[in-house]
Amino acid sequence: MKLTPALKGLITGLLMIGIALASFYGGLPADSPLQYMVYFTYAAGIVWTIMAYQRSETFTGKFWDAFNQGFRCFIIVTLIMVVFTVLFSKMHPEFATETARMYKEQLLKEAKSKTPAEIEEEVTRYKNGYTTMLVYSSIFGYLIIGAAVTAVTAAITTRRR
Repeated sequence: MKLTPALKGLITGLLMIGIALASFYGGLPADSPLQYMVYFTYAAGIVWTIMAYQRSETFTGKFWDAFNQGFRCFIIVTLIMVVFTVLFSKMHPEFATETARMYKEQLLKEAKSKTPAEIEEEVTRYKNGYTTMLVYSSIFGYLIIGAAVTAVTAAITTRRR
Protein backbone atom coordinates (compact mmCIF):
# COMPACT_ATOMS: atom_id res chain seq x y z
CA MET A 1 0.00 0.00 0.00
CA LYS A 2 1.41 3.36 -1.05
CA LEU A 3 1.05 6.09 1.51
CA THR A 4 0.14 9.42 -0.07
CA PRO A 5 1.41 12.72 1.35
CA ALA A 6 -2.10 13.43 2.65
CA LEU A 7 -2.24 10.09 4.45
CA LYS A 8 1.20 10.74 5.93
CA GLY A 9 -0.15 14.11 7.08
CA LEU A 10 -3.10 12.36 8.71
CA ILE A 11 -0.79 9.91 10.50
CA THR A 12 1.51 12.74 11.59
CA GLY A 13 -1.40 14.85 12.84
CA LEU A 14 -2.86 11.97 14.83
CA LEU A 15 0.55 11.27 16.40
CA MET A 16 0.85 14.95 17.31
CA ILE A 17 -2.58 14.89 18.96
CA GLY A 18 -1.61 11.73 20.84
CA ILE A 19 1.56 13.36 22.15
CA ALA A 20 -0.31 16.53 23.13
CA LEU A 21 -3.01 14.59 24.96
CA ALA A 22 -0.48 12.32 26.68
CA SER A 23 1.47 15.38 27.80
CA PHE A 24 -1.63 17.15 29.10
CA TYR A 25 -3.31 14.22 30.82
CA GLY A 26 0.03 12.87 32.01
CA GLY A 27 0.49 16.03 34.03
CA LEU A 28 3.55 17.24 32.12
CA PRO A 29 4.34 20.86 33.08
CA ALA A 30 3.53 23.38 30.36
CA ASP A 31 7.16 24.52 30.25
CA SER A 32 8.59 21.01 29.87
CA PRO A 33 10.99 20.54 26.94
CA LEU A 34 9.07 17.35 26.09
CA GLN A 35 6.30 19.61 24.77
CA TYR A 36 8.53 20.13 21.73
CA MET A 37 7.98 16.48 20.74
CA VAL A 38 4.83 17.66 18.96
CA TYR A 39 6.92 19.92 16.72
CA PHE A 40 9.59 17.27 16.24
CA THR A 41 6.89 14.85 15.13
CA TYR A 42 5.51 17.49 12.77
CA ALA A 43 8.91 18.05 11.18
CA ALA A 44 9.59 14.31 11.04
CA GLY A 45 6.30 13.73 9.19
CA ILE A 46 7.20 16.32 6.56
CA VAL A 47 10.73 14.96 6.17
CA TRP A 48 9.32 11.41 5.90
CA THR A 49 6.99 12.54 3.11
CA ILE A 50 9.70 14.28 1.09
CA MET A 51 12.31 11.57 1.62
CA ALA A 52 9.82 8.91 0.47
CA TYR A 53 9.15 11.02 -2.61
CA GLN A 54 12.89 11.30 -3.25
CA ARG A 55 13.17 7.50 -3.24
CA SER A 56 10.18 7.03 -5.54
CA GLU A 57 10.20 6.56 -9.32
CA THR A 58 8.24 9.80 -9.71
CA PHE A 59 11.00 11.95 -8.19
CA THR A 60 11.90 14.69 -10.68
CA GLY A 61 14.70 16.38 -8.77
CA LYS A 62 12.83 19.69 -8.96
CA PHE A 63 12.45 21.79 -5.83
CA TRP A 64 8.78 22.64 -6.44
CA ASP A 65 7.80 19.03 -6.97
CA ALA A 66 9.44 18.06 -3.67
CA PHE A 67 7.94 21.10 -1.94
CA ASN A 68 4.50 20.14 -3.26
CA GLN A 69 4.78 16.71 -1.60
CA GLY A 70 5.66 18.30 1.74
CA PHE A 71 2.91 20.89 1.30
CA ARG A 72 0.30 18.16 0.86
CA CYS A 73 1.45 16.65 4.13
CA PHE A 74 1.72 19.81 6.22
CA ILE A 75 -1.58 21.29 5.07
CA ILE A 76 -3.40 18.17 6.32
CA VAL A 77 -1.52 18.34 9.62
CA THR A 78 -2.44 22.02 9.96
CA LEU A 79 -6.12 21.29 9.35
CA ILE A 80 -6.10 18.44 11.87
CA MET A 81 -4.34 20.52 14.51
CA VAL A 82 -6.73 23.45 14.02
CA VAL A 83 -9.73 21.17 14.53
CA PHE A 84 -8.01 19.66 17.57
CA THR A 85 -7.28 23.14 18.96
CA VAL A 86 -10.92 24.19 18.62
CA LEU A 87 -12.26 20.99 20.20
CA PHE A 88 -9.71 20.98 23.02
CA SER A 89 -10.38 24.64 23.79
CA LYS A 90 -14.14 24.03 23.87
CA MET A 91 -13.66 21.00 26.13
CA HIS A 92 -11.53 23.03 28.54
CA PRO A 93 -13.15 26.45 29.05
CA GLU A 94 -11.15 26.77 32.25
CA PHE A 95 -8.14 27.81 30.13
CA ALA A 96 -10.04 30.83 28.82
CA THR A 97 -11.20 31.67 32.34
CA GLU A 98 -7.71 31.35 33.82
CA THR A 99 -5.99 33.40 31.12
CA ALA A 100 -8.74 36.04 31.34
CA ARG A 101 -8.13 36.24 35.10
CA MET A 102 -4.39 36.74 34.53
CA TYR A 103 -5.12 39.31 31.83
CA LYS A 104 -7.36 41.21 34.25
CA GLU A 105 -4.62 41.23 36.88
CA GLN A 106 -2.20 42.61 34.30
CA LEU A 107 -4.69 45.30 33.26
CA LEU A 108 -5.28 46.31 36.87
CA LYS A 109 -1.53 46.75 37.38
CA GLU A 110 -0.89 48.63 34.13
CA ALA A 111 -4.09 50.47 33.24
CA LYS A 112 -4.48 53.24 35.77
CA SER A 113 -6.57 55.35 33.37
CA LYS A 114 -9.26 52.70 32.76
CA THR A 115 -12.41 52.36 34.79
CA PRO A 116 -13.34 49.00 36.32
CA ALA A 117 -16.19 48.73 33.80
CA GLU A 118 -13.78 49.24 30.89
CA ILE A 119 -11.42 46.64 32.30
CA GLU A 120 -14.28 44.14 32.73
CA GLU A 121 -15.43 44.78 29.17
CA GLU A 122 -11.92 44.23 27.84
CA VAL A 123 -11.50 41.03 29.86
CA THR A 124 -14.87 39.74 28.61
CA ARG A 125 -13.81 40.43 25.00
CA TYR A 126 -10.53 38.64 25.64
CA LYS A 127 -12.27 35.61 27.15
CA ASN A 128 -14.84 35.44 24.33
CA GLY A 129 -12.09 35.66 21.71
CA TYR A 130 -9.82 33.12 23.39
CA THR A 131 -10.58 30.19 21.06
CA THR A 132 -10.38 32.41 17.98
CA MET A 133 -6.99 33.68 19.11
CA LEU A 134 -5.78 30.11 19.68
CA VAL A 135 -7.00 29.00 16.26
CA TYR A 136 -5.41 31.98 14.53
CA SER A 137 -2.04 31.40 16.20
CA SER A 138 -2.31 27.66 15.53
CA ILE A 139 -2.94 28.18 11.82
CA PHE A 140 -0.19 30.75 11.48
CA GLY A 141 2.34 28.78 13.51
CA TYR A 142 1.77 25.43 11.82
CA LEU A 143 1.82 26.99 8.35
CA ILE A 144 5.07 28.84 9.01
CA ILE A 145 6.80 25.84 10.57
CA GLY A 146 5.47 23.51 7.87
CA ALA A 147 6.57 25.78 5.04
CA ALA A 148 10.03 26.27 6.56
CA VAL A 149 10.65 22.55 7.19
CA THR A 150 9.29 21.69 3.74
CA ALA A 151 11.43 24.31 1.99
CA VAL A 152 14.62 23.25 3.76
CA THR A 153 13.98 19.54 3.22
CA ALA A 154 13.01 20.04 -0.43
CA ALA A 155 16.13 22.13 -1.02
CA ILE A 156 18.37 19.52 0.58
CA THR A 157 16.83 16.58 -1.27
CA THR A 158 16.88 18.28 -4.66
CA ARG A 159 20.50 19.44 -4.26
CA ARG A 160 21.64 15.87 -3.61
CA ARG A 161 20.50 14.62 -6.97
